[in-house]
Amino acid sequence: MNIKDAKEQIKNAVTAYLTKDELGRYIIPPHKQRPVFLMGPPGIGKTAIMEQIASELGIGLLSYSMTHHTRQSALGLPLIKHAVYQGKEYDVSEYTMSEIIASVYELMETSGIKNGILFLDEINCVSETLTPVMLQFLQYKVFGKHEVPAGWIVVTAGNPPEYNHSVREFDIATWDRLKRVDVEPDFDAWKEFAYISGMHNAVMTYLEIKKSNFYKVETTVDGKSFVTARGWDDLSQMIQLYEKNKIMVDEKLISQYLQNKQIAQEFSVYYDLYLKYKSDYQIQEILDGKASREIKTRARRAKFDERYALLGLLLDAVMTEMKKAVETEDILAELLKLLKEKKAVMTTKEASVSALHELYHRIEQDYEHGISSKSLSHDKQTQYIKIMALLQKEASLVQKSLSDAPFDVIRRDFNTRVEAFQQSAKKISSETANIFRFGDEVFPNGQELTILVTELTVNPYSARFISQYRVEEYFIHDKELLFHQRQIDILSEIKNLDIDE
Repeated sequence: MNIKDAKEQIKNAVTAYLTKDELGRYIIPPHKQRPVFLMGPPGIGKTAIMEQIASELGIGLLSYSMTHHTRQSALGLPLIKHAVYQGKEYDVSEYTMSEIIASVYELMETSGIKNGILFLDEINCVSETLTPVMLQFLQYKVFGKHEVPAGWIVVTAGNPPEYNHSVREFDIATWDRLKRVDVEPDFDAWKEFAYISGMHNAVMTYLEIKKSNFYKVETTVDGKSFVTARGWDDLSQMIQLYEKNKIMVDEKLISQYLQNKQIAQEFSVYYDLYLKYKSDYQIQEILDGKASREIKTRARRAKFDERYALLGLLLDAVMTEMKKAVETEDILAELLKLLKEKKAVMTTKEASVSALHELYHRIEQDYEHGISSKSLSHDKQTQYIKIMALLQKEASLVQKSLSDAPFDVIRRDFNTRVEAFQQSAKKISSETANIFRFGDEVFPNGQELTILVTELTVNPYSARFISQYRVEEYFIHDKELLFHQRQIDILSEIKNLDIDE
């Protein structure tokens, strides 16, 4: 299965394992909860989906790479315990608590989160001395005498033998106690995660054209050559940082992440062309609906690769703004809820400032707990930080105001933010409509229009934005995608945010 399906399988298993009966007992007792074994090639995103699952379920996550552990760190150190059996004294060997089990308890203490995922990667590549310990762990979820705490689900991962010569085969007794999930590289499934993580548009458009280069492992006379999903992700981040710091991106950089000479050379050439298209085509003019005749003519005559790069540049421009809009929408909605919660007590300046500080510290505590438990996604972390900044801003405005009605100060500032947001959303909708109009004129009845609809649908941020603000040109080109209308009811409150309701 692909990585998206694997994520759902694991998420569903964790949800089931954490389900309790009316007496508060786990319906599947912890000792009967089969550890999940995620089998797949390296760099495919196994660790990334564990972070997403923990974030979506609001539970903790503790990750270990088992190739970095020795028998002592996994099992614990031996110690001598004095015991009396049937009136006779004995010295008995025991083991201290495993570093791994101790880390679970420590995370529970520091974060306050009682449920979580213990993720052990590369578990089938452990050293020979550690193998018996790991087999015992997989069967009974214990290291020595110490068990994984109830409420913590064991998920493991490993590479198939063809990718790692250190792999040790499990026997049937071990496999029969595991819930095995096999995953294979799949660009289309990965693409949704790539949009969420903010993958560089040059990477996205190149891989759409060259899907076969998304994941490749080969053995040559010079040794192993490979390109993985992790490599593309890491390269994307470096390209963005190089561009931000005005550092030239060249093949030397690219080959550090794409360790396949041919693909690295090919992407390097494509990236240079991508920059040329970005410079040559007047992207903002197209977004404003003012594309020149020369630009339209060039686009109409361009080869498919150039056309696709152009579409990517246009989509990247609006998708970036759509993501910001969706994030702003969520922040305003959360701020609205918080302010309404404290509205009744905001009768004086002092009471208002105190209430805002109380909200700030509550969000700060949730943020710190989420960071320590690794249950907050990057986007959620950003949202918390921005909400805290807004609460500080409101407190400062109230403190400086000479008004006797402090909530009026908060209301005016909030309404100003909502108005600015709505104006921004209107501009983004207009630019998106202009992209479709440009496509209708330049690529009539071409597959380019299908590509526009498809990419806007795959990206969860743009799909949500379009559903909320109904870019009619989008729906005209694919009426079958009207299922997104169901999101409108959920999101409609933001259109008419009213702090007095």
